Amino acid sequence: QVQLAESGGGLVQLGGSLGLSCAASGISFRFYSMGWYRQARGKERELVAVIFNRGPTNYADSVKGRFTISRGGAENTVYLQMNSLKPEDTAVYYCNVKDIASRTDYWGQGTQVIVSS
Repeated sequence: QVQLAESGGGLVQLGGSLGLSCAASGISFRFYSMGWYRQARGKERELVAVIFNRGPTNYADSVKGRFTISRGGAENTVYLQMNSLKPEDTAVYYCNVKDIASRTDYWGQGTQVIVSS
């Protein structure tokens, strides 16, 4: 059973930085992506950044150049470094693991990020 443990997040001022991390356990499938989504109040959940097994990454246009996704810790930990934060980055951030073969998604519990102006 896949379990995702998120940490990080919190309150930061405009232009500040925060880091999120997510440790995954119980992954038994071979090809998967790890990523971060976010959901602001009253809005749908959206992709922030994703990283695939062999390193390719994909970012939402709104975070390109400001956020960096990376993997480490025997490849089952994913990090999101967020710089130059804006109030519109305020949201609950969710860690995601996607089994590429079955297209099954696994989600963390979410962590709140608040950017004050």
